[in-house]
Amino acid sequence: MDFGIVIAIIATLVIAIPVSAYVANQRSKKAMEITIGNAEDKAREIIDGAIKAADAKKREASLEVKEETIKARHDFEKETKERRAELQKYEQRVLSKEETVEKKSTALERKEQSLTAREKHIEAEKAQLQELQSKHLQELERISGLTSDQAKEQLLSAVKEDVKHETAMYVKEMETRAKEDARKRAKEYVVTAIQKCAVDHVAETTISLVQLPNDEMKGRIIGREGRNIRSIENITGVELIIDDTPEAVVLSSFNPVRREIARIALEKLIVDGRIHPARIEEMVEKATKEVETMMREEGEAATLELGVHGIHPELVRLLGRMKFRTSYGQNALKHSMEVAQLSGLLAAEVGVDVRLAKRAGLLHDIGKAIDHEVEGSHVELGVNLCKKYKENPVIINAVESHHGDVEPESLIACIVQAADAISAARPGARSETLESYTTRLKQLEEIADSFQGVDKTFAIQAGREIRVMVVPEQISDDDMILLARDISNQVEENLDYPGQIKVNVIRESRVVDYAK
Repeated sequence: MDFGIVIAIIATLVIAIPVSAYVANQRSKKAMEITIGNAEDKAREIIDGAIKAADAKKREASLEVKEETIKARHDFEKETKERRAELQKYEQRVLSKEETVEKKSTALERKEQSLTAREKHIEAEKAQLQELQSKHLQELERISGLTSDQAKEQLLSAVKEDVKHETAMYVKEMETRAKEDARKRAKEYVVTAIQKCAVDHVAETTISLVQLPNDEMKGRIIGREGRNIRSIENITGVELIIDDTPEAVVLSSFNPVRREIARIALEKLIVDGRIHPARIEEMVEKATKEVETMMREEGEAATLELGVHGIHPELVRLLGRMKFRTSYGQNALKHSMEVAQLSGLLAAEVGVDVRLAKRAGLLHDIGKAIDHEVEGSHVELGVNLCKKYKENPVIINAVESHHGDVEPESLIACIVQAADAISAARPGARSETLESYTTRLKQLEEIADSFQGVDKTFAIQAGREIRVMVVPEQISDDDMILLARDISNQVEENLDYPGQIKVNVIRESRVVDYAK
């Protein structure tokens, strides 16, 4: 190819390229202007559409607001109407209540006025009644010849008689009921217990008799110038009575333990034959040990026989000591065992603890074992001993209440009290001296004779019954019931006696006439 052609081509290209670029630039400008114009038109259309839509939305919102406002106004008006209707109802109710209250107040005022008028009328009638009553009393006093005070006394006396009669009948009825109810069970329990219980009783006295092989032994017991008998009496504290009784020596002492020690020691001395102060002292010491052993064995035997275990050894020893103690001739240990057996049987019948009842019955008189040595009643001493050796509170109360010094706090205490009375009241259980017996009979008759209206009194049945004859004109049938109770209470307060005493009041009316 020719170089010139190449240059021409190159020159053409150099010229064509800028021209083309210019032409293309002009074309692009026109296209851009057309595009921008179209975009502006579209933007105007969009803006116009948005404005139209906004106006539509605005109109819709304003319509909704108007609708909501109309609806709220309608609801408000409706609610207002309902509340007004309710208020009108309330107003009507209040008005009706006010009318009712006004009517009631008017009625009350009328009632007050009528009551005031009635009160005035009643006061006037009262004044008239008082005046009539005073005139009536004056007329009655004039007719009867009695003053009002005298008439009151007569009326009161009549009322007293009526009350006395009703009281006597009530007391009699209650006593009859109580006896009927109690006899059914008590008789059954007591008789059953007594039949099951069989205990031998040994009558004890304040003296013991020691048999001698011959009368020569009396001189040896007395000794030279009485030294042997003085030695025995000083060591044992027992009085020896050597009299004309053949082949016998009497030991006298209120202390049964000392008397038993002296008896054993004297029998040992008689068997040994050597009687002098040194030998007497030795034999008394041996006898003392034997008696102590005997008391412990007797106490243990009593607890084993009754089945009562766990008693303190010192209380067991004191129980054995009670073998040498008597009350109204009744052996204290045998009595306590009998009370324990009776208590156990009664406890089984009524359904309470049999072992505890036996234990309480066995220990109820434990104070008698030391009442010769320590000051105080056997009840107080027994309570102190039971507290000292930590016995059950139920047992302590039974010991304290078995003679009625305090109130029983348990059924077992009542059972022990009843068993003690049964054991003491059994015929032959106790004996008493002729002097105390006659004194008691005399006191019984004196107590009954001290009451007004009593004519004669007779103590019979060995002091177990007292018959009181009354004056019929002074004592009525109703008075008899109260008189019997008063005599019984007086006897209980002033006398000590075993068992019970029957008070029998007798009223006899006699009418005498003569046929002519």
